[in-house]
Amino acid sequence: MIHVVLVGAAGRMGRAIEQAALQAHELVITARVEHRENFSAEDGVWTEDAASVIEPGVVVIEFSSPEGAAKAARLCAERAVPLVTGTTGLSAEHETDVRTASARTAVLRASNFSVGIAALRRALAATLAAVPATWDVEVVERHHRQKKDSPSGTALALVTDVLAHRGLASSAVRNGREGAVGPRPVSEVGVHAMRGGTWVGDHMVVLAGEGETIELRHSAQDRAAFANGALAAARFVATAKPGLYGIEDLLERPGSKG
Repeated sequence: MIHVVLVGAAGRMGRAIEQAALQAHELVITARVEHRENFSAEDGVWTEDAASVIEPGVVVIEFSSPEGAAKAARLCAERAVPLVTGTTGLSAEHETDVRTASARTAVLRASNFSVGIAALRRALAATLAAVPATWDVEVVERHHRQKKDSPSGTALALVTDVLAHRGLASSAVRNGREGAVGPRPVSEVGVHAMRGGTWVGDHMVVLAGEGETIELRHSAQDRAAFANGALAAARFVATAKPGLYGIEDLLERPGSKG
């Protein structure tokens, strides 16, 4: 049985993971880390002190805040505890904490735990390889009104994929457009973020050529898709060697999707 400490248990993803864990095999949430005002009497152990529950023998799943992610990473590094982290919007300092932890323990980090998003990224790579480099690329994402970071981590991952494929620097990215911006440079990669309502997550990559367009899109209707991916990631890191892993590593292991 894999014992999980859930950091950010009262958040949207935390609640979705709690529900998914009820149907999970060989996995149980044994402790929940949250701010005291968000504690729930309906579940088991709750605490504000991550250090009191992150200990050898557990796996940490973290969807909290950049500060929460960094703190969890430092504790997991200190105690050699596997970590699954999905918080986006990390600063350079927070990123360093996560990467440092991966030298001591298995860390799986992803901006999106959906199998569909992984498939979208593979489809994007194949499409970029098939069309001329002169085709324009725009990334559009939309999320619920409560989402804090913009663009989303998944949108940034898609943009990074485009930049890497075309050998472009980050300066090629344009976040939105306003005013007389002139003709669109061929090397530009546009990014547009929408916020409103209760959209769970919608990402689209548009590739526009002369007289034709390709649109690659993934839409999540329920956070259960991400929650099940996070639980699969917990199973993965529980037996993985120290290192920094991504969703692609998870998908390539036989039987890891369930």
